[in-house]
Amino acid sequence: MAWGRRRAVVRPGEPSGSVSASPRPAQPPPPCGGMPRAAAAAAAYVLGVDVGSLTLRCHVYDKTAAVRGASSKKVETLHPHLGWVELDPEVLWTQVTDVIKEAVQAAGLQMNQIAGLGISTQRGTFITWNKKTGKPFHNFISWQDQRAAELVNSWNRSLILKAIHVISTMIYFLTWSDRYLAASSLTFTTQHVSLRLSWVLQNISEVQEAANENNCCFGTIDTWLLYKLTKGSVYATDYSNASSTGVFEPFQMCWSSVLSKLFSIPMSIYPPVEDTNHSFGSVDAEIFGVPIPIMALVADQQAAMFGECCFHAGDVKLTMGTGIFWDVNTGNHLHTPRAGLYPLVGWKIGKEVVFLAEGNASDAGSPIKWANELDLFTSVDETSRMARSVVDSEGVCFVPSFSGLQVPVNDPYACASFMGLKPSTTRNHLIRAILESIAFSADGGVSNNSFIMQMTSDLLNKKIDKPINTDTSCLGAAFLAGLALGFWTDKEQLKKLRRTEIVFEPERDSGEYKLAMDNWIKAVQRSLNWYRQTSY
Repeated sequence: MAWGRRRAVVRPGEPSGSVSASPRPAQPPPPCGGMPRAAAAAAAYVLGVDVGSLTLRCHVYDKTAAVRGASSKKVETLHPHLGWVELDPEVLWTQVTDVIKEAVQAAGLQMNQIAGLGISTQRGTFITWNKKTGKPFHNFISWQDQRAAELVNSWNRSLILKAIHVISTMIYFLTWSDRYLAASSLTFTTQHVSLRLSWVLQNISEVQEAANENNCCFGTIDTWLLYKLTKGSVYATDYSNASSTGVFEPFQMCWSSVLSKLFSIPMSIYPPVEDTNHSFGSVDAEIFGVPIPIMALVADQQAAMFGECCFHAGDVKLTMGTGIFWDVNTGNHLHTPRAGLYPLVGWKIGKEVVFLAEGNASDAGSPIKWANELDLFTSVDETSRMARSVVDSEGVCFVPSFSGLQVPVNDPYACASFMGLKPSTTRNHLIRAILESIAFSADGGVSNNSFIMQMTSDLLNKKIDKPINTDTSCLGAAFLAGLALGFWTDKEQLKKLRRTEIVFEPERDSGEYKLAMDNWIKAVQRSLNWYRQTSY
């Protein structure tokens, strides 16, 4: 989505699994080790892998950034208890290797024609494993997982946090340092790795024992995949992924010793942090038959930002997948948390560090997926027609809160709900209420849904520029890897590769949505704190 110089991308609903091939379309940083430039030129394709929350995909890109081959699989999540969300590490590993092989095969290529690989991953989903054996202590714990909700609430109500707020405020007025201004409003959420990792250490004795013996590795998905792809020879993460954990100090660009001490997390379990595009080593030759340089690790929202070419301060991106993520490029200025936005490292390339300000909501694609599983519609394309077939939702409101509500509400106990149902309510009214809730909660929409995109344009009173390639996390990972390899020259070349599919322009005054918006806000208020009242 774009207005003025600002751009955003919206991720569409994701397929459960597919393999496809496309027809062949008619001063850079030096390579950070790995493959020489001559070899990179001979190997004329770059892979972008994206491990999302719903879908895992791999795209093969040529030098025009066209997708030559692709493969995708549905990410399989486990729900062993109410509120728990996990991923089986061995299943995920098999899926990653499979989509890479299938995408290269779909492109009609051999592995030795691949110059390098960039990996984008969902953030905040982590695992711990035995440093000596490489065996995981538990499944991946997803960023959507709510098991640490009570711990989060306890910390947010604690006297320790109140003392931190007071002391940080006093120091801020003495120093005017943004670092202390940020600490003065510090709060925790279940999306932060910090308290979920603390929960693991408190409740899985094997992990605590290994940590005490300096035999425990911690990693988000990028770290674990790197470890597996290199058969245990490389253990690292990048700044974008580290900054998304909640235990990284963005002002000092290192793991936070203060938060780690507060939560009793040993500093020894954290991986080294490297530049976003960096020679992370090569895939072990036994896995794909040839060594493939791993040239980029990047968090998925930061990857989407890079893939959408939001390189300038003020550029804006909106991604709509399982969750909703709104990111603003703040350049080399670290945003101090306010108005529900929090600071992140976008990417670090050599001396260049780009920061982002981000806000998010957990549920966007998941309500649509849920409605499909209930047979409220047969295809995503049908939902726009259904929503337009009625004048309005007839007062029906939907609250998309399968994983709680995030900023600015921050209530892990909020429930998903329909309100305002009547005997005259039809499937069309329900679908319209779901689509409206996504637009209201994010000021944005799903790119393949023209109803939401048009409504978003109306609400913002801005033009929305939808790119042809909406899988921008894959593309961003490939762009970062390609720059490190010299496959692409610089960011200016990347910007020329971006293409627009359609531009949505405002058609209705945003005031026409006021009544529906007011009712929806009322519905949100009535959904708060639901599960705490019902023994969540």
